Order: sequence, then C-alpha cells, then structure tokens
Amino acid sequence: MKAEIMPVDMKVLMNHIYEYKKGVRNMVLYTFNRRYEEFAIRRLERQGIDYIVQPVGNDRLNLFFGRKECLDAIRMMVNRPLNQLSPEEDFILGAMLGYDICAQCERYCERKCRKCRNVQ
Repeated sequence: MKAEIMPVDMKVLMNHIYEYKKGVRNMVLYTFNRRYEEFAIRRLERQGIDYIVQPVGNDRLNLFFGRKECLDAIRMMVNRPLNQLSPEEDFILGAMLGYDICAQCERYCERKCRKCRNVQ
C-alpha cells in the first residue's frame, strides 16, 4: 500500500494547528482550496478547536480557528469579504492574528489615507 502524499496546503494547515496547540498563536487565518474543506474541518473538530469558514471565491475558503473569544469577535466583525473591512477592522484583525504591530500601523495609515483621498 502506498502512503498518500499530503498536499502542501494541508502541511501548512497542520503547522498552523501545531502552533495553535503549543500556544504560539491564539487565532489563525488559513486560506485554502475548497477541495480540502472536509479534511480541514474534520481535523479541527477531532482536536476540539473552534473554527469559522468563510467563502472567498475562486474555490477558496478562509478558515479562522482558535480561541473562542477571538472567534466571537470575528463573528461580529467579519461579516463581509476581508478586502471590504474598514481600516480599523483590518488593523484589529491583523493584531488578533499576531501580525507585526508596526507593520499593521503602517498598513492602517496607508489604508486610512487612501480612504480619505477617495472621499474628497
């Protein structure tokens, strides 16, 4: 019997789960091909990890998983595509995901200035 080779997408997922379980992250956003949805959900459920699935388009999904407190905030804030989040919502999401705060500040300022220019 041949061992099935795990696709790179699933190796990345497994690494995210490992980091979450070790406490490196409180929440993860993982974007992947819809064909792996069943595998990903089954894996999270077996490990008792809370999650939210959000369609992205082009047969891709966003999978948020992690601490219940974080996912509760995501449910309230992310009710549309991520590229439609306000600069403030985008900043909060990046901070929750553990992204570099200085880079998030730069991103916030750039998005806020772009939004101001588009209004004028």
